[in-house]
Amino acid sequence: MIVLFTAIFSMMSLIQDRNEGFLLSVLAAPVSRSAIVLGKVLGGTTLAAIQGVIFLAFAPFVGGHLTPATVGLAVVVILLMSFELTALGFAIAWPMDSPQAFHAIVNLILLPLWMLSGALFPASGASGWLKLVMRLNPLTYTVDALRNALFPAAHTDFPLAVNLAVSVGFCLLCFGASWAIVNRRTTKPAA
Repeated sequence: MIVLFTAIFSMMSLIQDRNEGFLLSVLAAPVSRSAIVLGKVLGGTTLAAIQGVIFLAFAPFVGGHLTPATVGLAVVVILLMSFELTALGFAIAWPMDSPQAFHAIVNLILLPLWMLSGALFPASGASGWLKLVMRLNPLTYTVDALRNALFPAAHTDFPLAVNLAVSVGFCLLCFGASWAIVNRRTTKPAA
């Protein structure tokens, strides 16, 4: 939850940058728009991942077994989760003009993503239709991968390889969507 909210809401600064004119000067700089997307997404990813990694210190208090291997895997999963959610936040924030609209859209997407990710209850215990919705939620696989890392003896819904593959795929999809939105050329009709 810490990673989820930090990653998505770190992109609200994009709207503030646009409203204050800073984004216009960044877009006028001699760098590609892809570099702007990557820089902004990596900045938000770093912030969210640091907070998530710090929170790993509490894992032993809830039965998590921290070894160098589990911590390494958990850090990789937290980085993936941070990147995919920050890129998703970027794709949502780029066309927005107001923080209020961003909050409305993000809450419409964020709460169902979180509630149906397996963070509150595993997909294996859900009813048939709910289990299907949870399997369509890409965040389910990232949460399950984190569960794989921190609780290796616990039952998980998917193999680690599947979780990581879906997480990497969602990272690429979200970054690709962000890149496409930023590079979309819009033309205004002549007056």
